[in-house]
Amino acid sequence: MPRFTLSPADTFLFGLANATLLFTLGYWLTGMGEAYRGGFGTEDGPIEWGTAILLFIAALVLLRNAVRLGARGHGFGAALTWLYALAFVFGSGEEISWGQRVFGWESGEFFREHNAQTETNFHNLVVGDTHLVNTVFGPALTLVILLYLVVLPLACARLGWLRRLADRLAIPLPAQRHVILTLIATLVIGVIPMGAKWESYEFVFGVLVVSIFLAPRNSEATT
Repeated sequence: MPRFTLSPADTFLFGLANATLLFTLGYWLTGMGEAYRGGFGTEDGPIEWGTAILLFIAALVLLRNAVRLGARGHGFGAALTWLYALAFVFGSGEEISWGQRVFGWESGEFFREHNAQTETNFHNLVVGDTHLVNTVFGPALTLVILLYLVVLPLACARLGWLRRLADRLAIPLPAQRHVILTLIATLVIGVIPMGAKWESYEFVFGVLVVSIFLAPRNSEATT
C-alpha cells in the first residue's frame, strides 16, 4: 500500500470520508439499516447537508483557482474553471432542492406536475416514463464520476496527449490517493445492501472533489 504525507486539509477530509464509510458499514453490520435510512442518510439529514456544503466549498475553491489562473494570463482556463464552479453550485443546490424544505416555499406548477417528489429540483424530474434520477442523474452520472476519478488520472499518467488536453481544459486531475479512496468507497458502498447507502457515496465524492481542487496532480495548469 502506498504511503502518503497528507496535508492538514487532506488529513481532515480523508478522515471525514473514512469515518462516513465506517459508520455506513457499521449500520449495516449491526442490522440498523432502517435507522440509517431514518437518521444518518435521511432527506435533509447530516450526510445530505454535508454533501451540499462540500459541493459548495468545491465551487468556491474552483472560483479561487479561476481568479489565480486569470491573474497569470490563462484566460481560457479561467473561463472554463468558472463554468466548472457553476456546475458544482448547481450540484449543491440540487442536493437540498435549492433550500425548499429549509425555507418552506412551494414548488411551482411545473415541478408539482413533473417532479417525482413534487420538489424544486431537476434530478427527480420525470420525462415521459423516464425518471432522470434513474438515468441521467443515476448510473450515467456515476459512470462519468468514476471515469473522472479513476480512469482519467490513470490514462493521463500514460498518455501525454491526454495529459496536455486536460491541462489545456484546466481539468484538475485526481492524484493517486484520490484514486485509492474512490476504489475503497466504491467497494464498500457496492457490497452494502442497504437503502439510502448512496447518500454516503455522494458525501465521499464531495470530500474527494474538495481535496482534488485544492491540490490537483496538475496544479501548475489548474490553480
